[in-house]
Amino acid sequence: MQSQGDYHAHIYYDGDTKPIAIGVVQQLEQLFNVEIGHFHDKPVGPHPTGSIQITVGPESFGTILNWLALNRQGLTVFWHANTGDVMKDHSEHTIWMGSMPELNLKVLKRFVDKG
Repeated sequence: MQSQGDYHAHIYYDGDTKPIAIGVVQQLEQLFNVEIGHFHDKPVGPHPTGSIQITVGPESFGTILNWLALNRQGLTVFWHANTGDVMKDHSEHTIWMGSMPELNLKVLKRFVDKG
């Protein structure tokens, strides 16, 4: 069994939906104790579009997962566990809300090769 760490929720957006993403993130900050990353307007890492990363502890995972399911306002949210296995975390230990665009997992290969 893998060790349990925190989770990342990546909220995907584009130029048209960035204001919606900002609103969702502002609500998350007001309601929950979460770590908010930077808005990336272009693809970064394996993510195929603009995104912002939210780090969620295991103790609040269910609550925030439920909140985002009901309040994501049509945005796609990609969740993954952080177990230390970066490839599995982005390919097997995942939850999608909304569409499921293909991730560029090739960019994660450098982390696997260093392991």
